[in-house]
Amino acid sequence: MKTLFTKAGDKLECLLCPHFCKIAEGKAGICGVRKNTGEKIELMTYGVISGYSLDPVEKKPLYHFFPGYNILSIGSYGCNMRCDFCQNYHISQNIPKSLMADSTPDEIVKNVSSENRNIGLAFTYNEPIIWFEFILDTAMLVKNNGFYTVLVTNGYVNIDPLNELLKVIDAFNIDLKAFNNNFYKRLTGASLEPVKNTLKQIIKAGKHLEITTLIITGQNDDESEMEDQVRWIASELGSEVPFHLSRYFPMFKRDDPTTPQDTLLKHYEIASKYLRYVYLGNTMSETGQDTKCPECGTIVTKRSGYHIQHLNISRGRCNVCGKEIYMYFTSSF
Repeated sequence: MKTLFTKAGDKLECLLCPHFCKIAEGKAGICGVRKNTGEKIELMTYGVISGYSLDPVEKKPLYHFFPGYNILSIGSYGCNMRCDFCQNYHISQNIPKSLMADSTPDEIVKNVSSENRNIGLAFTYNEPIIWFEFILDTAMLVKNNGFYTVLVTNGYVNIDPLNELLKVIDAFNIDLKAFNNNFYKRLTGASLEPVKNTLKQIIKAGKHLEITTLIITGQNDDESEMEDQVRWIASELGSEVPFHLSRYFPMFKRDDPTTPQDTLLKHYEIASKYLRYVYLGNTMSETGQDTKCPECGTIVTKRSGYHIQHLNISRGRCNVCGKEIYMYFTSSF
């Protein structure tokens, strides 16, 4: 792996994400956890854990990656975006002054192996991209022990580091926050195009991909924008990429009204014209919960919260017409 920094005058330039932070000695980049120690840029949160939980894999959300199983989920601190609507701002935007390693890759793998119905390990909660070195070390061990790895991320990463992650990560959920660059600049401090490139790179590598968009009232709820977004997903990534539309509630610095149910349903209808698997999250609506066979319309998985029931499906295929619904379905976990 190439080094993730280069000299930039009397500073070091970080090459991990498209911010290309030029960092003075003793300072950290936008993410708050990658620090210029004088000779190199060092990850200050290696082994530092902020959250640790055995979750249903559907909670990531991943609906087409071993549905019905669990996944051990861990996170740390920091983020390379500055979303003013962040749902996990207490760990993404607030980094403890004193950081102490809580765990090692070896210890985490032991826990992965001991959990019930656990398919592997998910890096989530804060932004995992900035945890790059710890993810590489841990994910490699997890895979060597016969388990799967998941990254839940904003997708704001450069090509070379992503290629390294693609060697050890099996499935991704990418938070595609909007489909206009103005939104990204104003509300996240980042830009859209690198995220689109990440999505295409994941598909090209043949990894499992699902996408989530949080619909925020008055910010990214324009119906024509949604149509552009899902049309792009279908043409560039494939119409069978599962797409999750999530309902926004006021959080952190943003107090826009909670997304109306009608808005969510309209976007669901738009997305369903182009994509074969569209789901609704953060809502009590019965629409957008179940998985239906896109060929014959048979319900193959019913969902109520995180409780699921498989119907009319075996070995990932619809029992009625034989269509493959889940590539990742049966396992020995």
